[in-house]
Amino acid sequence: MKFLIAFAMTFMFSVFGFASDWKIVPNKEVCMVNETHFARPQIPVPVAGKTYYGCCENCKKTLSENQNARTAKDALTGKTVDKASAVIAANPAGNVLYFANKKNFEQFVKRR
Repeated sequence: MKFLIAFAMTFMFSVFGFASDWKIVPNKEVCMVNETHFARPQIPVPVAGKTYYGCCENCKKTLSENQNARTAKDALTGKTVDKASAVIAANPAGNVLYFANKKNFEQFVKRR
């Protein structure tokens, strides 16, 4: 059992990193379909007066046509957030998490 817990913790840290590794990044640098931070501007996708971002034409099409691709769960509260207005944090591996606001991100970092 201890082995399984150690393995799970190692996996989580390898995927999500330590709390101090997470930094708020500009939304325009995130592919909101692949959930990846690229550290360079992505393709803007305007939908209903909001702007989402994708890394390729397929992501652009997905964001335009699929409402579910434009929302995420706040990593702290689990509530649904619109990716266009979300605060987005990324770790060095490029994984991203969405938050309804900066306060939620700060609380998330403190709890980890």
